[in-house]
Amino acid sequence: MKQINGMIMQCFEWYLDCNQNLWNKLKRESPELAKNGVTAVWLPPAYKGIGGKDEVGYGVYDVYDLGEFDQKGTIKTKYGSKDEYLECIQVLKQNGIEVYADIVLNHKMGADALQVIPASKVDWSNHNQEIGEEIVKVATKYTFPGRKQKYSDFEWNWTHFDGIDYNNMNGENAIFKFKDKKWGNEVDEEYGNYDYLMGADLDFGNPEVVQECKRWGRWYLEITKVDGFRLDAVKHIPAYFYKDWITYLREETKKSLFTVGEYWTAEVDKLHRYLTEIGGEVSLFDVPLHYNLYEASKNENYDLRNLFNKTLVQENSIKAVTFVDNHDTQPGQALESFIMEWFKEIAYSIILLRNTGYPCVFYGDYYGIAHDNIPKVENLVTLMQLRKEKAYGEQHDYFDDAHFIGWTQEGDEKHIKSGLAVVISNAGDGEKKMYLGKHFARKRFLDALGNSEEEVIIDEEGCGIFKVKSRSVSVWVVA
Repeated sequence: MKQINGMIMQCFEWYLDCNQNLWNKLKRESPELAKNGVTAVWLPPAYKGIGGKDEVGYGVYDVYDLGEFDQKGTIKTKYGSKDEYLECIQVLKQNGIEVYADIVLNHKMGADALQVIPASKVDWSNHNQEIGEEIVKVATKYTFPGRKQKYSDFEWNWTHFDGIDYNNMNGENAIFKFKDKKWGNEVDEEYGNYDYLMGADLDFGNPEVVQECKRWGRWYLEITKVDGFRLDAVKHIPAYFYKDWITYLREETKKSLFTVGEYWTAEVDKLHRYLTEIGGEVSLFDVPLHYNLYEASKNENYDLRNLFNKTLVQENSIKAVTFVDNHDTQPGQALESFIMEWFKEIAYSIILLRNTGYPCVFYGDYYGIAHDNIPKVENLVTLMQLRKEKAYGEQHDYFDDAHFIGWTQEGDEKHIKSGLAVVISNAGDGEKKMYLGKHFARKRFLDALGNSEEEVIIDEEGCGIFKVKSRSVSVWVVA
């Protein structure tokens, strides 16, 4: 079987109305996803959350409940039952698609009991600054009565956490750091120390917490047989923890376990620092590239030559997972930075049709977002298929104009009729003369997206003059 370019699909969006049936839908559609070039999927958090059947997955309650126990008012999770989840993974893998599980270990929510303990209130804007000590009543006792100690008898109490943001004694919303606790190091320095994000914050300085997380990780891999992980909120978790956790699981399972972390920052230097701290054990989402694409979509005067400036894919491409949008950037979310519709097709050509980075397609762009009446991205499936079938061979870049950029790929012998030429405009109509390869001399090329109608004939030197319409992209392939 010939090797094809890798491509991830994020298989959910925030407002997804799936009637506890996503696992079954993905099981049905896995052959179609594979046909369209998807080689891996990032599935949403599969464990029981505080929101019950409506929980997107990040308000984590019980990581051992994959839709099996009557907890938080439901047996199934938002996405289905444990058996449906396991069947979904199996069918995806049978269709040649790897499965990456969303791992949320930063915090817990929805405790089964309250505890009264001493704590210090800290400043919202500087988590290192303590305001004063007080006695608080906090949601930190987790016994999981619905699970009845199946899979694990570990119970969580306040000593396993270092802070929380609500005092049940007086209803105050504030960050409370528990007595004799310290925020973790090797975390982002925003707000002085960004260890604390939300909920009951796990204390990774506690050996019992570390051991339980390792025990759970091994159990999860044995039960699910997933191929890798997407790690949530890594900038709030000490880098040394995940370095140790991933190394342990790879050694235990003898699997490579591809892992991508979500370190949300527009500053590429912070991504480099994290990769150093974690010993290069993970890839990272290229958030700086997302923000460049977002700015380009908002500003018609954007200089397209700068699209890759200060991005991970430009500076450490082997560790970059590129994306256009995700569940956090879609309308209505805290990190809303949704790329404008006119630029979406361009943005996807940029992450899908180049030879650097590991691109991730967003469910909301592939299927549309019903909640906001947002249609699926035009020509996205075509771009995905072009990545699968055509985007191979030596690449030549033409980033030599502020408003008209392009590149070509010469193709290779393993992929029949592979090779392509891409031209992008964010202003008026234009054209670019680009080298594609002498082996294409006298060949006819057409725009696979249908945005330009005429054909291009490659000259004896292997060059062609490739046109593009205003504010669009054309992808030229051999006829």
